[in-house]
Amino acid sequence: MEDKDLYNQISSIKKIMERSTKFISLSGLSGILAGIYALIGAWLAYEIIPANIVFVPEPNRGLFNVYSIGFISELAGIALAVLVLSVVTGLILTIRKARRGGQTVWNQSSQALLRNGLVPLLSGGFFILMLLSHGYYSLISASCLIFYGLALTAASQYTYSDVKLLGISEIVIGMLALLIPGLGLIFWALGFGVMHILYGSVMYYKYDRESSAK
Repeated sequence: MEDKDLYNQISSIKKIMERSTKFISLSGLSGILAGIYALIGAWLAYEIIPANIVFVPEPNRGLFNVYSIGFISELAGIALAVLVLSVVTGLILTIRKARRGGQTVWNQSSQALLRNGLVPLLSGGFFILMLLSHGYYSLISASCLIFYGLALTAASQYTYSDVKLLGISEIVIGMLALLIPGLGLIFWALGFGVMHILYGSVMYYKYDRESSAK
């Protein structure tokens, strides 16, 4: 009986320390929804690809494919819509979870998480803009995955360790996208869609259900 009481006390102390040093209000459900948004976005992109392929004759090469000018802006619009929906959904569900647990969203832990995650995220955003401006479209999907994974890995020390695993997975998928050119959309859907759904499901069953029961 005494051992059980001691274990409960240690568990309580551990939870208090985690609350003070880590941001534990991330919502698993928001990860699932973000994955669904990404898969819908990938499907929309796939649907508009045939209408935006132009066959250009080239001496000694025959015909080869290039994307029409409007295609890139359409893809950018889809990606932006997925990003906005994911961020808004994540904020709403995270705020709701934080309030349910008696926490504030904007605290030292969340600020540290943002500071660490924003550096690779903003660097990646600038790098991707440069790829766009120079026409290196085939590298954009892999770059998105790799820099996003780096951001998650950097921010993971201030939240659940599961976030680091997701970040590493995104980096690996991004590297595979570099090794296997021509499948960028598939790897993008795998990284931002499937992996987010798997990650969100794990987070929901490990943490969200417990907090909902309270």
